[in-house]
Amino acid sequence: MISRKYYLVAISFAFLALLALTIGCQGSNPLGARNTPAAYAKSGGVDITVYNQNMALVKDKRVLALKAGMNEVRFTDVASQIDPTSVQFTSLTDPTGTRVLEQNYAYDIVGSKKILEKYLDQNIALVTEDGSKYSGKLLSGSDDIILQSDDGQVTTVKLARVRELKFPNLPGGLITKPTLIWLVNSSKEGNHDTQVTYMTNGINWKANYVVVTNKDDTAMNLNGWVTIDNQSGATYEDANLKLVAGDVRRVTPVPAARDGYALPTAPAAKAAEAQFVQQDIFEYKLYSLQRATTIRNRETKQIEFTNATGTPITKLFVYDGAKSLRFYGYPITDANYGKTSDTKVAVMIEFKNSEQNKLGMPLPKGTIRVYKADADGSNQFIGEDNIDHTPKDEMIRLNIGNAFDVVGERKQTNFTKISDRVFEETYEIKLRNHKKEAVEVRVVEHLFRWSNWQILKSNQDYTKTDAQTMEFRVNVKPDGESVVNYTVRYSW
Repeated sequence: MISRKYYLVAISFAFLALLALTIGCQGSNPLGARNTPAAYAKSGGVDITVYNQNMALVKDKRVLALKAGMNEVRFTDVASQIDPTSVQFTSLTDPTGTRVLEQNYAYDIVGSKKILEKYLDQNIALVTEDGSKYSGKLLSGSDDIILQSDDGQVTTVKLARVRELKFPNLPGGLITKPTLIWLVNSSKEGNHDTQVTYMTNGINWKANYVVVTNKDDTAMNLNGWVTIDNQSGATYEDANLKLVAGDVRRVTPVPAARDGYALPTAPAAKAAEAQFVQQDIFEYKLYSLQRATTIRNRETKQIEFTNATGTPITKLFVYDGAKSLRFYGYPITDANYGKTSDTKVAVMIEFKNSEQNKLGMPLPKGTIRVYKADADGSNQFIGEDNIDHTPKDEMIRLNIGNAFDVVGERKQTNFTKISDRVFEETYEIKLRNHKKEAVEVRVVEHLFRWSNWQILKSNQDYTKTDAQTMEFRVNVKPDGESVVNYTVRYSW
């Protein structure tokens, strides 16, 4: 083993973070301005606008002590997922006389492997868990540690066995936090109020809603929650938070957002003072939190942003027995196509997002989870659905599951080829209700064979909802059955 003096005391892996604090002050000057004083920014507040596209706009206000002339400014605690090309630096004290000449974004964060990389081909020493001591020239430290002694002998030590590492001196060029480093030319000496604005990925927000229906499914209580997931690599202390809802175009792709966490299911007891104030910005919606909040890195935060009590709802039963069938732009003449059908009847809840219904705020896209109290008064989960961005005074329809006691049956009873360009087709739809009360079922039928169609006969009234769809509204008695028959002619 090599005999030499080591100037750095032995450290264990558990204390590498302590070493990192020292190393962070020893980094080399990447700007080449070695004779300029270093100014460290002190926090003066932060504004953050989070978009529901896994990105945010950060406005960080800090106080800088600058000297007249050239200054090296180290701006730490920025997001590790910052877009360095989006950074804007402004001296609010001297906006015309202070400007950035150069900028570096340093992200070579200190760690045990980083330190070992700095010492390749240099002499180090280590102590293993059993007290064995080794020293020599470091050949590799990426997986296991490989050392070569003066006599050429090579020793491999498992990283898991290492208790202490000894280095002859501190390596340069490593930092403890992602840092913006500027060369700033200032015409005014003293404290400067500054603002740094930048975009970062890795922080996202989504809306989640909790609905509790009443006993008769005629009204609901609604709580809307904002779920903020911060994986940006920075903590935003006492931040002024704003949220933007809308489809903002970006040139570069954005990483997929993480899903939100489950929300509490308690109904709103009464309407509380709104925490968010909504306003329009361009063609989007902006929601401003009316108090400061701290958003920590690697943390999911939830904030209530809207609530309503006693909002009227309508429960719908919808039978779409051939929902997979659509008009594809050409005649479909195969008599067997479309015979298969589903028996499930969907249960939906519909309400209007209006002030009259105690809502009326533009609702951001998100998941609505629906609960209902059982006989013991305990709320039980009964289904969920997603909504898109929904303006005020628009209808919202939630598909929350399938009915247990209401079933449908759809079958083709006739198919006739009148000519090469004319077909007639007859369908029979049966609806069976095993509940103790009557229900109305909305039967949706898709006219999928061709764009030109005509209903020749039908035993139930129907409404044409679009160019290829019609809907029947059928009442079914308790423990009863109702039947829909219709014949359609296609011609081209």
